[in-house]
Amino acid sequence: MSVRETLQRWRYNYIPDHLIGEILTKRWTDSAIPFLALVVTIAAFGTAINGFFKPASLSDSTRQLGEFSIVVTGLTIVMLGGGIDLSVGSIFALAAFAAVSSLFIFDLPVWVALLSAVSVGIAFGALNGFLIGYVRLRAFLTTLVTFIIGRAIYDILVVSFASKVQLSDVTSDLWDYIGDGTVFGIAISVIVAALIALVAHIALTRSRPGWHILAVGGSRRSAHNAGIKVRQTVFMTYVISGICCGIAGFLFACRLSGAGPGTGLNLEIMALTAAVVGGNSLGGGRGSIVKGLMGAVIVLVMTNGLIRLGYGTGTNQMVLGLMLAVAVTLDIRWLKNRHKVLNEVYVAPIYQRMGDTQSAEPGSGTPYALNNNLAKTDYIGLGELEGPEDVILDEDDNLYCGTRHGEIIRFFAPDYKRSEVFAHTGGFPLGLAFDKAGNLISCVGAMGLYSISPDRVVTKLTAETRRSWTSVVDDARLRDPNDCDVAPDGRIFFTDSTKRYDAHDWALDSIESRPTGRLLCYDPKTGKTTTLLDNYLYANGVCIAHDGQSLFFAESWACRVHRYWFDGPKAGEVECVIKDMPGYPDNINRASDGGYWMAWLGMRTPSYDLSLRHPSMRKRMTRRLPQDEWLFPNINTGGIVKFDETGKIVETLGDLSGLSHPMVTSMREHKGSLFVGGILNNRVGRLPLPHAKPDWTGIRSYWGGAK
Repeated sequence: MSVRETLQRWRYNYIPDHLIGEILTKRWTDSAIPFLALVVTIAAFGTAINGFFKPASLSDSTRQLGEFSIVVTGLTIVMLGGGIDLSVGSIFALAAFAAVSSLFIFDLPVWVALLSAVSVGIAFGALNGFLIGYVRLRAFLTTLVTFIIGRAIYDILVVSFASKVQLSDVTSDLWDYIGDGTVFGIAISVIVAALIALVAHIALTRSRPGWHILAVGGSRRSAHNAGIKVRQTVFMTYVISGICCGIAGFLFACRLSGAGPGTGLNLEIMALTAAVVGGNSLGGGRGSIVKGLMGAVIVLVMTNGLIRLGYGTGTNQMVLGLMLAVAVTLDIRWLKNRHKVLNEVYVAPIYQRMGDTQSAEPGSGTPYALNNNLAKTDYIGLGELEGPEDVILDEDDNLYCGTRHGEIIRFFAPDYKRSEVFAHTGGFPLGLAFDKAGNLISCVGAMGLYSISPDRVVTKLTAETRRSWTSVVDDARLRDPNDCDVAPDGRIFFTDSTKRYDAHDWALDSIESRPTGRLLCYDPKTGKTTTLLDNYLYANGVCIAHDGQSLFFAESWACRVHRYWFDGPKAGEVECVIKDMPGYPDNINRASDGGYWMAWLGMRTPSYDLSLRHPSMRKRMTRRLPQDEWLFPNINTGGIVKFDETGKIVETLGDLSGLSHPMVTSMREHKGSLFVGGILNNRVGRLPLPHAKPDWTGIRSYWGGAK
């Protein structure tokens, strides 16, 4: 290996570039910038202001934060539903005045003051919700109007009744405790804000009404087509916002025991800035309560900090305006370009040097030399099938295969001219196997492992395994379950070809050449799925060996076959039995002579082998060229090979003409014939085997004739 290649290997194999793309796919990355801004803001003002973190200073700030956070929570819910509420400041002020006047003017109990404040919030929220949700007026203009009207009403009330509030001699210990008291050192307003935020978060993420809000915010037309009551949902978001403003206004009134001309002034600007700075989208449908709370802390710390540093109201307003402009710009640009960024950084090729291989050219004299025997197959279902990736036969000689339309087709013996849809899986059926009870087991691409009973009942067996501690992506989910086989005790062994890409993106996995495939086991007795082996280059075909204690599985992009012992004295051991093949291995199945048939889905080429040693070239290729001009593995020419227990190649079959089966992904020997499938084919091939046992079937080999 040259110095340049050594450096390439170190650079691309040991520096985890792929983690950047994986992190950016996570939803929580939207919170990374707000969280960083939060940390910087607190650190900056904490350093610049003496006594910023003193208990007395924090006590007053946290009480304000509790009230402000409740308003921001309500506004966040409105924004998630695709709306906007500019009237929160007016509602807050009116609610505070309602609470104050109830206690100090009318001498009513505290609970009545709370009810008065919340009622004001509900009334204005319902007015906004009715006009926007049912009358379908513009949210911006509607809430701007209610803001103006509400502010005007508040100013009139303050001028008329403020003196009565100030001169009142009414007192209440409960009122004072709510305003100034603590529980275990935590202000009442903070506790209330935390409870409201928790309930709102759970409702949005775990309840049907919360899902409806997010769906309406994402697309009202789609939500309507899905049967969601859009108008009712929009109405509800504004009522919730009004309730939050009412509660916050009540807490504010308890803290200050009064309401003046400045109550709620510019609160709508602060709340809107907090919600957007926290990462909630103005377009709706994207965001969370947690983001709103982070924005609330940022805005409140920023405004209070500037005041304590001696800056006036004008500076505060300018800073809030700049923060809002930057947040909106980032939100729009990121929403528009997120997929472009992911396309730029997600595919992260690594260095791989393929071993030297023997030639598969006809007449080369190597064990891999292909012939033209596959060109002699008879066709089954020609033009009726699309993508029979795997084929299998039952004890009655009926043939089963999957199609890319999600169906498993059954062709009836003996002529295989009649067919029917045996089952519909909802995904692309790939690997097939029969268990002892006659259930057809199938790996369904991007969905999981499924079982189809003889009476056609489709049952999901598993769609996930245990998540690893170090994985950024959710590797618990089965993304590309590929092939399966059943052990004598009923355990199902199957492969998940890649943890980074879905089944339809297998080509990206080949270009990246990162070992993310794995071998798994599903135990029907416990219902648990276990990862047995990990970090293989596109783990593929699986076949239980004739000894019933081990299995063979293919590692496609590495052109290797491994043997794994799951029982017996060598249980847990794995060894490579075939390496450096000239073709990419796919499904493996038993042969009647004690050997094993293996499909080659394509053949290695010097150009692609060379590209694997140049990850920087493959990286530039995926960034700069359209996908139809990328260099992919050759899957247009393949074949079939047979190997024995030791991995020795004993027979090869090919289609040199390219007319019958140029690309092969599976084959099954059954009663003297070989049935051939291919994921890009529109037929199943049938090839007589002159030296095969005429009565041998796969089911008898596994289960001794029992169904």
